[in-house]
Amino acid sequence: QLANPRTGRVHTHYAQAVAVTGRLSSNDPNLQNIPIRTPEGRRVREAFVAPAGRVIASADYSQIELRIMAHISGDASLLRAFTEGIDVHRATAAEVFGSTPDQVSSEQRRYAKVINFGLIYGMSSFGLAKNLGIETKAAASYIERYFARYPGVKAYMDETKASAKEQGYVETVFGRRLYLPEINSPNGPRRGGAERAAINAPMQGTAADLIKLSMVKVQDVLDAEKRGTKMIMQVHDELVFEVPEAEVEWVRTEIPRIMASVADLKVPLLAEIGVGPNWDKAH
Repeated sequence: QLANPRTGRVHTHYAQAVAVTGRLSSNDPNLQNIPIRTPEGRRVREAFVAPAGRVIASADYSQIELRIMAHISGDASLLRAFTEGIDVHRATAAEVFGSTPDQVSSEQRRYAKVINFGLIYGMSSFGLAKNLGIETKAAASYIERYFARYPGVKAYMDETKASAKEQGYVETVFGRRLYLPEINSPNGPRRGGAERAAINAPMQGTAADLIKLSMVKVQDVLDAEKRGTKMIMQVHDELVFEVPEAEVEWVRTEIPRIMASVADLKVPLLAEIGVGPNWDKAH
């Protein structure tokens, strides 16, 4: 029903000023919330196919918000993990569980991944316990150990909350402001939500800035080199392309290089790319 009669294709509508963090939002149809981890979501992604002689390529930033956290907080352990190319979830598990990285079990790495991403969103010990299916006391102990090992992250969170209360806004790495009207609200839950947003918004907002910078830079190169590759979709940290078969090798090497070069942070940016006959297979 949403296919364009002239092109025979489905074209989403992107809005620049709907999401508070500055991310593009998508509607009619919303292409940004098609799940990738469920069989149903993957089946939907299989429906996005390339025409004959072309393939779909999907390039996305790897662990972008954690890298931004390392840059903003300046935490020595996080910076070292990303600079040396260490598996950051394995490194966190080793820190939290007091072992060496090579002794970390897959279960411990899974816990560490939930902790790493959970704390970026201001998750409480109760939230972490629920997510991991463990006692709140155990979750609180994990968070305590995490902050003991990553003191720069703790300092960043405390300072960000304090400055947000004072100024009423936080900023991305590029200086774009994100206002938090509820940060001094007398209503506890609303204030808590704004405090969590204060911690996360600079990271989500910076990620939004980076992907937009990438879109502009990639398009500039495609135009300058008169490439047949087309950028057809943006899904948060991911850019999707329709690529002539003759340009596949160029896209595999150049798109991640361009995306990694849009900003100079304290840790390297990393973009990964997959290619396939449809959107699902390009992951």
